[in-house]
Amino acid sequence: MTADERREELKAVFGVAKDCTRCSQLAATRTTVVFGAGNADADLMFVGEAPGANEDKQGLPFVGQAGRLLDTLLGEIGLARADVFIANVLKCRPPGNRDPQPAEIENCKGYLQRQVELIQPRVICTLGNFSTKLLREDPTGITRLHGRPEALTVGEREVTLYPLFHPAAALYTPAMLETLRADFAGIPALLAPPEAPEPEPTAEDAMQLGLF
Repeated sequence: MTADERREELKAVFGVAKDCTRCSQLAATRTTVVFGAGNADADLMFVGEAPGANEDKQGLPFVGQAGRLLDTLLGEIGLARADVFIANVLKCRPPGNRDPQPAEIENCKGYLQRQVELIQPRVICTLGNFSTKLLREDPTGITRLHGRPEALTVGEREVTLYPLFHPAAALYTPAMLETLRADFAGIPALLAPPEAPEPEPTAEDAMQLGLF
């Protein structure tokens, strides 16, 4: 698939998601589906938990205080929101900002997997427990895993997963903010292209080095 074809397919997935009624309670209470936003060819993708009140009104992810902190942290490592793609585990706001329920996560995870397959990021930063547990398919919490990259397959895409604390959790906890900032500092190295292997010496090189 070319980049243009992938973008068109992503639009088609959005077209399905925006009318989704798999979770009847969420479909009845949402203002809009928050599909995700950013660079559809991004090497770096962030996955949060679910839209909040501001996101539900605007139809965009991370537009409240946590979003402003995310923008600041991106700026500190030389990136902007336009360089990345941001999505959530759930595309609809849970009433009262309650935690996502297992059935809702199950209903919605196919959209996220398809986003990963079409955007083709090399690195996915999970923000908080819900996205980390979903993509790792493991109940280990973010406190143990943050800042530790690992190779993982999401859908059919091999990626580096990099769990991070959710920015909302760091808003009012200075120590957690510093931890989040330190973990963010590790992102550029994960995005750096792999070093090319040293080429094998040719026979001419060997003769010049006196090996023959």
